Amino acid sequence: MTIMTRFASRLDLRSGTIDMTHGSGGRATAQLVSELFVRHFDNAMLRQGNDQAAFDVPAGRLVMTTDGHVISPLFFPGGDIGCLAVHGTLNDVAMSGATPLYLSAGFILEEGFPFADLERIVASMAGAARDAGVPIVTGDTKVVEKGKGDGIFITTTGIGVVPEGVNISGDRARPGDKIIVSGAIGDHGVAILSKRANLEFETEISSDTAALHGLVARMVAEVRDIHCLRDPTRGGLATTLNELAQQSQAGMRIRESAVPVHAGVRAACELLGLDPLYVANEGKLVAICAEPDAPRLLSAMRAHPLGREAEVIGEVIADTNAFVRMETNFGGSRIVDWLAGEQLPRIC
Repeated sequence: MTIMTRFASRLDLRSGTIDMTHGSGGRATAQLVSELFVRHFDNAMLRQGNDQAAFDVPAGRLVMTTDGHVISPLFFPGGDIGCLAVHGTLNDVAMSGATPLYLSAGFILEEGFPFADLERIVASMAGAARDAGVPIVTGDTKVVEKGKGDGIFITTTGIGVVPEGVNISGDRARPGDKIIVSGAIGDHGVAILSKRANLEFETEISSDTAALHGLVARMVAEVRDIHCLRDPTRGGLATTLNELAQQSQAGMRIRESAVPVHAGVRAACELLGLDPLYVANEGKLVAICAEPDAPRLLSAMRAHPLGREAEVIGEVIADTNAFVRMETNFGGSRIVDWLAGEQLPRIC
């Protein structure tokens, strides 16, 4: 990444737009990087202007994840594609019990995309990274012709380190373990849908997008032997539980009455014919731990701002079919299957 500081005129961030020269690798690209990305993401490593970032790593196991963000609309109640790109990647790192260390960001911009929107997104990313204490230390920018993109796509990669003695994996759920969700489900998906379809509800429903590594650190400090962690994003809680059941080759049994759902989200889902179990989240997690550890883990979660609504929603059971079952509010039972098709596309 080459950074230049002197240009004939400054970018018109109020009314200007991206053009193909901003992806050429020349002076226009350097100006875009310098006056927009580096100005907002500024840190010592990024300021070096190299095509990579070099850093020391503390003791422990390294984890790395990458995530593409194509959400529509770009701005929604409670957030935007910028903070979502940071939170989503930090959360994937955190689900291993790791402490996130650094982020990278890649941007694909469409010709004609307004600088004002781009700066708003980049500022949001910078704020989210700053609040999380995880810097964006390297990146890349490409421009495609008008009509061959959709404004902006963002890819983020995160690196973190797992402390010694922590072994959290989706294949570690065992019969008798308790299943805990960190809070009410479905907020993000309903917030996106309401904005996309211009729907208005009695109370505004905002996305729950948030960085969860602080909550996870609190949980690991209290219960080091958490068996599984997963953030229920696309496909919602139902799909996440099916993933974990398949990985662990065990069944899951949850109680409908125990699954927290905000009243506004429940009403919106009933109106739109959606099942909140399958609606995406961006600031919630599912934890599975041994039964004796569950009370301490639940207490630790509820002591954190992002886990105040945490609930034990069920348990892992022996089942060679690895089915997820739910005890309904009507006293019956039903299979909670994988999401078939796409309930709500372009959700993150």
